Amino acid sequence: MTPQELCNDLIGYCKVNANPELVKKYSRYFKEGVYDAWGLSQALMDEKKAELKKSGKITVDLVFETAPLLMKSGKYEETSFALILITIVKDKLIRSDFTRLESWFETGISNWAHADYFGMFFLPEIMKQNLVEKQDFAGWITSEYKFQRRCVPVTFIKLLKTGIPFRELFSFLEPLMSDPEREVHQGMGWFLREAWKIKPDETEVFLLKWKNTAPRLIFQYACEKMGKEARLKFRKEK
Repeated sequence: MTPQELCNDLIGYCKVNANPELVKKYSRYFKEGVYDAWGLSQALMDEKKAELKKSGKITVDLVFETAPLLMKSGKYEETSFALILITIVKDKLIRSDFTRLESWFETGISNWAHADYFGMFFLPEIMKQNLVEKQDFAGWITSEYKFQRRCVPVTFIKLLKTGIPFRELFSFLEPLMSDPEREVHQGMGWFLREAWKIKPDETEVFLLKWKNTAPRLIFQYACEKMGKEARLKFRKEK
């Protein structure tokens, strides 16, 4: 199977199963831009993933050669299939493939849903395989692409229960507390909310340090599970 054949097969699948009603339903969740989609249900995406995995034809090189073809249209499901393909071959990746993945933020990962899928379901898995480690994400924190920056705290949520010192994670992610983009604020707030659930005292020390300077959206997310009295501590001082 060539990259173009695989790409054509996936786009054909999207066209056959397109559902304008689903496009209308989900478009409200994408405030950053137009939701250009075919409207495939999750069940159909999962069905195609199972078929591709069972075929035994998906190789690492085939994925990396097909991904740009899928991503160039901007269609939501076509980029989704690129992400699905890379999860199929995750056990066959080598360390140098991490650099190849970084280019995907330039060519295709341009919304919160794809960034979060990448950060929640793929990147933690290759960290478990020791293909990448925390320090490998240093360049992502200063990336020109906001969804690449968002992806770091989302990925690190899975590290919170591994025994890594929270102060180490907070220090690494601290530059994102001054990020200008709301999508990054959401990712940081989400990370800090999950950190607070596990180690509230350590997390609150970090939050107090930033309460007067960091964007309020971070605190809105980070304090979401706190009681009313606890949240008062993190109000910005006038």
